Amino acid sequence: MNAKGDLIARLVSLGLGTPTFEAEAHGPAHERTFHVKVWSGGQVISAAEGRTKKDAERLAAELALRGLDGQSVPPAVTATAAPQAGAWPIYAQVLAEAVEAAMEFAREDATLDEVRRDAGRFYRELLTDLGHGPEEA
Repeated sequence: MNAKGDLIARLVSLGLGTPTFEAEAHGPAHERTFHVKVWSGGQVISAAEGRTKKDAERLAAELALRGLDGQSVPPAVTATAAPQAGAWPIYAQVLAEAVEAAMEFAREDATLDEVRRDAGRFYRELLTDLGHGPEEA
């Protein structure tokens, strides 16, 4: 599992853009820890600490994905890990169909970001029509 890549793909497919990973190092070089915050839509959606920057980013991404999936996040890991209310449920087959539709209807010179944005819009509109809108936290 590539948690960071999966989180980026998930947020982009939902039309929320690419998340930002903000890392801070703490402590002396021989006992350094990294604190990472994941930002999306101007809000911190998760945070975690690790012995390496890579580990902290991976854990923060995993926590954000858990939050997006509606799973609880242990408060001992981070106080800000739960996403804001309004997380859309993910149905893989429906999302795949939305991506196919976006590719089919895309202009010939459309960018990948435009296709992703359209796929996210198609997905949200379809789920809304079916009564499967954002889940309340």
